[in-house]
Amino acid sequence: MDFIIDFALRFVTQFQSASLAFLIGGMALAAFGSKLQIPDAIYKFCVFMLLMKIGINGGTEIRNADLMDMLLPAVMAVLIGLTIVLLGSFVLSRLPGLKREDAIATSGLFGAVSASTLAAAMAMMEEKNLVFEAWAPALYPFMDIPALVLAILLANIYLSKKNNETKTKIDVWGIIKESLQSSALSALLLGIALGLLANTDRVFDSFYEPLFRGLLSILMLAMGIEAYTRLNELRRVAHWYAVYAGLAPIIHGLIGFGLGYIAHILVGFSPGGVVVLSILAASSSDVSGPPTLRAGIPSANPSTYIGSSTSVGTPVAIAICIPLFIALAEAVF
Repeated sequence: MDFIIDFALRFVTQFQSASLAFLIGGMALAAFGSKLQIPDAIYKFCVFMLLMKIGINGGTEIRNADLMDMLLPAVMAVLIGLTIVLLGSFVLSRLPGLKREDAIATSGLFGAVSASTLAAAMAMMEEKNLVFEAWAPALYPFMDIPALVLAILLANIYLSKKNNETKTKIDVWGIIKESLQSSALSALLLGIALGLLANTDRVFDSFYEPLFRGLLSILMLAMGIEAYTRLNELRRVAHWYAVYAGLAPIIHGLIGFGLGYIAHILVGFSPGGVVVLSILAASSSDVSGPPTLRAGIPSANPSTYIGSSTSVGTPVAIAICIPLFIALAEAVF
């Protein structure tokens, strides 16, 4: 009982985060009919800057890290991405009124990773002095790419059987290339490469680090506004997607926390690293995933997977899962 009370108190205190306040503020403005809009160019710039900051910091740490320490968490990240897609496809495909390709695309987007959710988690963890390996955010592509590849593969196999096609050729490398060329992953990988190969300390300390929290607040405000406006898209499709989007981030995050805890026991993965892995699992892609799935599964309805992710999944991941797993880590470790 003491553990439950302690955990509940820790969970409630996480809601004092500034990042959550901006997200909720954006949703409230949209709900009251405000005409405030964050230009798309500014939104994309904020995402780029945040991912560059995360990548440069991660690359610098990878340069000094033991790569064997990263191996098991990276394997766990791959397993999580694949498990989420398989689990989501299995569950959604068996619910009434849902198209199979829509279900697979939705599970693929939830298996992929949200750059903005990751940035928000890092900011909240820093506020709580919860230390994590700086290379932990570099687990992003290990979860993101396998999830998108598997979702597109499953959808194409299903559609080929549905259309009675005996042979189908899946361009796996094309899917991987598309994912790597996406704006979010490109920025993150560029930052990692710069941190790994160049002396970036001065530009990081004088430019990227001071701007991080301000840009994140703008991003959270924009996401709050978009999340509320996307609710109309979700209302036009089966309500099962709203149920899935509300529950999946928590379930996926628990899968990530469990596997992260195993990595903690086996290789000393830090409690903060376990939280990062959990948040990666809980998030759903809002930048790189949608265009990849549009190209890979063109018959899927974007309102299902983008609406589920943006209007429900991402707010749940940020407003509930980040505080939840920070509190859980503080209680467990």
